[in-house]
Amino acid sequence: AFATVPGAVCAVLTADCLPVLLCDRDGTRVAALHAGWRGLVGGVIEAGVSALDVAGDKLLAWLGPAIGPSAYEVGDDVRNTFVSLDKEMAESFTPVPNRPGHWLADLYDIARRRLRSQGVHEIHGGLRCTLRERNLFYSHRRDGTCGRMASLIWLDKHAR
Repeated sequence: AFATVPGAVCAVLTADCLPVLLCDRDGTRVAALHAGWRGLVGGVIEAGVSALDVAGDKLLAWLGPAIGPSAYEVGDDVRNTFVSLDKEMAESFTPVPNRPGHWLADLYDIARRRLRSQGVHEIHGGLRCTLRERNLFYSHRRDGTCGRMASLIWLDKHAR
């Protein structure tokens, strides 16, 4: 979701997937993106940046709480999907010891790479783990049926 009108709120609900909030430096455009692995492969970051219709170097990004790089285990299929799009994405995956075909995926690193490829270099956040920080965050992988966290961004009516 994106907005260019003050008072409109963009929201994304997550429970391990990565919320990405974008805004332009002039405070005239905002976006909230749901960036799980499928969204990242499918171009959600590129679509979000494009929807704001502002050069990437004029945007700021915030990466909200998501499953961390030491907890998000995926199979060869997920890793191979990313690497087939960009060979450098291999650096975002670490082999799981004693489990051939299993990888720890770093959603934060993948999102940063995708943002930088769009010219967005001022990127904040990306330091939490929903699975490991039990007392702070919901985690679908940890708890199965659970709540969701809302990440919100909006343009303040009174800021202009």
